Order: sequence, then structure tokens, then C-alpha cells
Amino acid sequence: MKKFLKKNGIRIGVIVIAVALLIGLGAAARNGRTGFARNTTGVLSSPLQKVLSSTVNWFRTIYGYLYDYDSLLAENESLRAQLAEAQQSARDGIEATEENVRLRELNNLRQKHTDYVMESAKVVLWSSSNWSSSFTISKGSNFGIELGDPVVTEYGALVGQVTELGTNWATVSTLIDVDMSVGAYVGATGSSGMVVGEFGLMTEKLAKLTFLADGAQLFEGDEVLTSGSGGAFPAGLVIGTIRSVQSEAGGQIEYGIVVPQCELDSLVQVFVIKDFTVVE
Repeated sequence: MKKFLKKNGIRIGVIVIAVALLIGLGAAARNGRTGFARNTTGVLSSPLQKVLSSTVNWFRTIYGYLYDYDSLLAENESLRAQLAEAQQSARDGIEATEENVRLRELNNLRQKHTDYVMESAKVVLWSSSNWSSSFTISKGSNFGIELGDPVVTEYGALVGQVTELGTNWATVSTLIDVDMSVGAYVGATGSSGMVVGEFGLMTEKLAKLTFLADGAQLFEGDEVLTSGSGGAFPAGLVIGTIRSVQSEAGGQIEYGIVVPQCELDSLVQVFVIKDFTVVE
């Protein structure tokens, strides 16, 4: 409608005025006025003038509406652009702040573990499989990353291990993956065991502490750390805490349900430990 009026507005105006003139003349004649030449001035100055005035006002209203509509539309688009810019600036500011926090914590980690050689990488893609818990990072062998390298957060919490490798990408299997196993010990008691992935627990973002030594004691809230046994992981990385202690069938063997320290769902950046001192 708007486009039609813009394109044909003048034509419609001429037609409306012509029709109004005829209507006005006809109305004057019907009102008993005779002598067209003699009464033209009167006809134009009374009913026709009203019709023309109404017509002009109508066109003024329509074009005023079109002008206001275009102005509002342009203003709305400008406000949308400004809002998008403000939102992007806010996101950039948040990302920069979070990046600074990560780098600050990473610096603290490096000061505590001067033997660590680390490479930062972005999380670019999570696996869509329901049978594994893994993600792809933005760096690979070109940056000195190797299969089996441990992966941690800036706080030194264990995330997982590099299990696939390309030149500029790598796949990291998380510690809750069904194929993962990590030598561990309980910080409070020193009891050793293995943290392993289990499908039923993986779907709940949990892992299992099992293969405990005879007489080992577990308590809810105990911290679980990497033991360093086998040399695949540095000793002392935080794995998580024990949420509950349960028993196998028959009640003879206890195991712990472990909540990972790292928040897997919120990972944006991780750090690959490319080299570290193995404690014998």
C-alpha cells in the first residue's frame, strides 16, 4: 500500500480533485443554481472549496504518515545497529575480562609448577556422540602437542588427555569419558585408586574412583588428586571431590562417585601440558 501510494499518489490526487470538481458542480446545480458561467465563482467558493480542502487535508495526512513511517523506520534501524554494537562491545569486554582472569591464574600455576611446559588452546567443537565425552581444540602437532598430553584448566584442574592429533587440531577425551582412566589418590587419607569413566555416570558428568587398596577409607567431600603413577599425568592435579561412597553388590568393595573440579560445560580455553617432571 505504501509503495503504491508513493508511486501513484499524484495521479490519484488529480483524479480525486477532478471527481470532487464534478461532484461540487453537480451539487451546485441540484441546489437550484442556474447559469453556469454566472455562478462559477460561487460554486468554487463554497461546496467545491470544502471538498478540495478535505481532499488536500487527506493527501497531507497520507503523505505525513508515509514520511513519519519512513523516519521511524530509519530511526528504528539506527537504534538496532546501535544496540547490536553495544551488545558486541559488552561481549568483547566480558571475554577480555575472562581472558585476563585465565591468564592471571595460569601465571600462578606456572609459578607453582616451573617444570610445566604448557600450550594454550581454544575449545572449538564438542563431540556430538552420546557414547563419549570429548572435544576438539584449535592446536595440534604444529605446536608441539603430542598424543597422551594431559589437559588442564588455568587453575590446574584436570580436564582430560589428548587422544587424537592433527597438525592444527587435537581431540581431548575428558576424565569422565568411558575410555579414560587416571591414577589417583585421596588427599585426606592418601588412599590410592583409579578414576575411570563409566557410561551411566558420564551422562551425569561424573566419574568413578575404584580399584582402591584394601582398607582404604573414603568420605564425602574428600579431594581426589592425580597420583602421577605411570607417568601419564603429573602428580597433584585436582581431579575433583567425592560426592558419595557406595558399595558393589554384596557390600564388600567400596567406590567413590567423583564430581570433576573443572566445569566441562563452560570450558572455553584449556592448557595442554606438553612436558613435566615425572616423579619416580
